[in-house]
Amino acid sequence: MAFELVIVESPAKARTVSSLLGGKYRVKATIGHVRDLPKSRMGVDVEHNFTPKYLIPQDKKSVVKEIKDAAKDASVIYLATDPDREGEAISWHLVEAADLKVDQIRRVAFHEITKEGVEEAMSKPRAIDMHMVNAQQARRILDRLVGYSISPLLWRKVKSRLSAGRVQSVALRMVVEREREIENFVKQEYWSIDALLSKIANNGRKPTKAMSFTATLLGLKGDSKEELELHSETETEAIVAELRNASYSVADVRKGKNTRRAQPPFITSTLQQEAYRKLGFGARQTMSIAQQLYEGLDVGSEGQVGLITYMRTDSTRVSENAINEAREYLQGKYGGEYVPKRPNVYTKKSKGAQEAHEAIRPTSILREPDRIKQYLTSAQFRLYDLIWKRMVASQTTPARYETTAVDIDGATQDKTYLLRANDSVMVFPGFTAIYSEGQDEDEKDKPDNNKKLPELSAGEALNLLELDPKQHFTQPPPRYTDASLVKALEANGIGRPSTYASIMSTIQDRGYVERVERQLRPMEMGVVVNDILTEHFQEVVDIGFTAGMEAELDQIASGSEDWVGVVRDFYKPFAISLKKADENIEKVEIVPEWTGEDCELCGKPLLVRQSKYGRFIACSGFPGCRYTRPILNTIGVTCPQCGGDLVGKRTKRGRTFYGCSNYPSCGFASWDRPLPEKCPECGGLMVQSGSSNARCTQCSQTFSMDAIQKVPVATP
Repeated sequence: MAFELVIVESPAKARTVSSLLGGKYRVKATIGHVRDLPKSRMGVDVEHNFTPKYLIPQDKKSVVKEIKDAAKDASVIYLATDPDREGEAISWHLVEAADLKVDQIRRVAFHEITKEGVEEAMSKPRAIDMHMVNAQQARRILDRLVGYSISPLLWRKVKSRLSAGRVQSVALRMVVEREREIENFVKQEYWSIDALLSKIANNGRKPTKAMSFTATLLGLKGDSKEELELHSETETEAIVAELRNASYSVADVRKGKNTRRAQPPFITSTLQQEAYRKLGFGARQTMSIAQQLYEGLDVGSEGQVGLITYMRTDSTRVSENAINEAREYLQGKYGGEYVPKRPNVYTKKSKGAQEAHEAIRPTSILREPDRIKQYLTSAQFRLYDLIWKRMVASQTTPARYETTAVDIDGATQDKTYLLRANDSVMVFPGFTAIYSEGQDEDEKDKPDNNKKLPELSAGEALNLLELDPKQHFTQPPPRYTDASLVKALEANGIGRPSTYASIMSTIQDRGYVERVERQLRPMEMGVVVNDILTEHFQEVVDIGFTAGMEAELDQIASGSEDWVGVVRDFYKPFAISLKKADENIEKVEIVPEWTGEDCELCGKPLLVRQSKYGRFIACSGFPGCRYTRPILNTIGVTCPQCGGDLVGKRTKRGRTFYGCSNYPSCGFASWDRPLPEKCPECGGLMVQSGSSNARCTQCSQTFSMDAIQKVPVATP
């Protein structure tokens, strides 16, 4: 019987597509790439226009044969690999590897794997876009030229098995330079003064709490400076002494209204950032789970269906149908006040943004997270819930606030000080009733001005209740986290949606960067490699240069640049730098760190060693003595099972978990970070579930992090 052949990448995607298309179609999976450059050598003919020497890997030969055999009896072959450059390249490689007939080929792109989405894609076949293929080839060849040229140099000059990547080296440089900023940071002392003031109660009564509020000293009234700068306790105390004897009155009251608009639906970078902030997922984990949601899962009576649209995108555009569905849902669930008069439209403004795809959204708003929770794993549900809420919130009316700014005079005999109090009170939640964006580490200490001020009027006298001088020190920039590094890469135009996760995982897998307490820190080997690259291969690790290369890859994809010319322009100066580096770099000796202890097995000194899984202690007598032990990363929490110290550990894949230091005699372990605070309900162990929530492992109660840290510790 005649049939039409559909080819996708993964078996899971094949199952979903097969269930949606039905009888006359057969669906096969390539299981990723079917051709690649050889692992054992460069595989690029530099002398002949950088011609790549592709091979079919041994484990893919049977896949290619199976598809080739199926293609012989197919009337039409639909290449339905992912709708991006890499997917386009996989389709082209398959055509070349399986020697498929060009007149049989139809290229289709599934932006969502639902019945409607698949049928629409199948109705719009096209030819393979060779501009996109060439852009992907150029990226692959550039990466191969850098990696297979610099890595052997590092083996000779530093240590065997080291490697260097084109884009990953820029990310490593950013982490190393941030660490040096922190190390070289000189803190500066400064002071602030808050005044607790109150309205004057009638009939001489004592002021109530509702009548009091806090105002912050800005400076002298009429001074051209915006704020008074206080750098020592001595000068602060002198002003406090004057303020104690000042008389206070309201100088001005300004009331206003403010709105806060919802964030757009997710793109790849913002999904990775928010999944890290709220769920604690790394970039690679986020994309792996998102892939499962996109490719399709069995959700009961609906069968196998894709739950989200394609997850590698930098576009915030959303289809008209999806917008209308979200607006209808909001109208029925929340009422008309939550539905804006016109749909919310978002424009993506980051460097190099493309508008080819939609944003990441649920394939159906009516598929509420709780309705399908029973069919999903915990991780799948949490990520789907995040994507669903973000999309619905993006079409919701803004949150509305009433703001008040009060200027206060603190008059002494010869001068008047200016103090200010602000409030911003939510009067309508709008989108926040559904979803609020998480915060990065450097945003979490911002003051909360949501405390409502009492009713005040200009000229009104006030009582001073208390003065509160506070000492502060300027803080260094925070270390990067997974979320903030992806944000910085995107802002600088480094990488594209398909590369963020691999960049993050590669710099950690190579043992150049480690994640400690959710922060990215350079390891010793990472610093050594970065310094060599920065000194000798400026064009490789320069942020502006790398961003410019991304722009050129985009131009290749659009057909306005020739890929061979782009690669040649990069390689000529790079080859010169490579030759100079080989002649000038001296052999680097990495001196091991001594612990001051002796090995309990052989008596030789113990050293601190480093692997891609982190630092550990090992005997200097290796390989004759193989004694090792981990360096315990205690977190200040005792084990609920045996009372030992809980420590942070890493799996072989680099994921952090928390276990007992008495392992293997005690097997306690947790993916979520245990907290020193006890549960206020039952006294059980609390763990941090996401950036803003805490959960009790005993009674399963959930609390906000702010609340749990303020509640007195309960005894079991």
